[in-house]
Amino acid sequence: MKPSPVYYTTLRCAIGDSLLDKLTRLAIKAGIDAIDLANKFCAIKIHFGEPGNLAFLRPNYAAAIVALLKERGARPFLTDCNTLYVGGRKHALDHIESAYRNGFTPYTTGCHIIIADGLKGNDEVEVEVPGGQYVQRAKIGRALMDSDVIITLSHFKGHEATGFGGTLKNLGMGGGSRAGKMEMHCDGKPVVDATLCIGCGNCIAVCAHDAPAITDGICQIDHAACVGCGRCLAVCPTDAISNPDDSSNDKLNCKISEYAWAIAASKPTFHITLVIDVSPDCDCHAENDAAIVGDIGFYASFDPVALDQACIDAVNNAPINANSKIGRREATDDHFTTSHPTTNWRVGLEHAQRLGLGTTDYHLIEVQ
Repeated sequence: MKPSPVYYTTLRCAIGDSLLDKLTRLAIKAGIDAIDLANKFCAIKIHFGEPGNLAFLRPNYAAAIVALLKERGARPFLTDCNTLYVGGRKHALDHIESAYRNGFTPYTTGCHIIIADGLKGNDEVEVEVPGGQYVQRAKIGRALMDSDVIITLSHFKGHEATGFGGTLKNLGMGGGSRAGKMEMHCDGKPVVDATLCIGCGNCIAVCAHDAPAITDGICQIDHAACVGCGRCLAVCPTDAISNPDDSSNDKLNCKISEYAWAIAASKPTFHITLVIDVSPDCDCHAENDAAIVGDIGFYASFDPVALDQACIDAVNNAPINANSKIGRREATDDHFTTSHPTTNWRVGLEHAQRLGLGTTDYHLIEVQ
């Protein structure tokens, strides 16, 4: 497979220019006009951010892409699927309210929000995964599958279970219904090191399935109730919670790639990623830490695998922010492994390449 073109633009702007202008030019130069958009329902798959988190993409960026699509006659809408865990996006009413609170309204973005898997997260379509190893039929939010075209608008950041979050995670995990998310997460069931647990209860507060309980001051996790979403690992202040199955994160990454492949194989897709506010953990948290590197730029491609790889390389080639969570750790050439040593982010990209979703080989084309 020959290298895929990945287009990028820096965040430098001349007087009279703007980052929104550059984002629009990037999408055009990367070939979005090759898609027939006239009168097409166009899903813009985005993460609206958990209330309290400030690292999610500003709605201004979504508005720029909406305006571009409307100029070409498309009928765009912003979309995401509901979450497994406690928070502001577990069902459609809270999800839309959270999006509004974070600035994503029809008046700020120019289009409506549709929660792809419906009110309770069970409005789904089963989609065949061509060549799937772990999943044969992915459970995808219906509105995504009812759309004619899918544009991903992704915030690039770290992630405690997958190493990084980019296009594949936005499309694959983000496109899965609540049952689909359970299917992707179900291999990893965390355990508690009693010598480290302080009984703080953070794990209880974040679990939507009542799996953790504090007994005699120590957390215990009911694996029958646990779905393996990993939220408790991220909020434990002493790292007392871990996953004993070293392969579980690998399986998660592979399943995400298979879900992304199920969607991308079914309709035209185009992908835009913003490498800014590169927080160490996912935007699903109701908080965010300092960015691990400085803001880098915007990237776009028809190939989601090449796009993710290009963004990873851009972050790894950037100096670590001294005031970030990895600023005082022993640095390696891989900022994501430094941040989350138990994850192997390469697994998902390699699996996506084997499936035929794209290639990790790319060539960069700068857009002024």
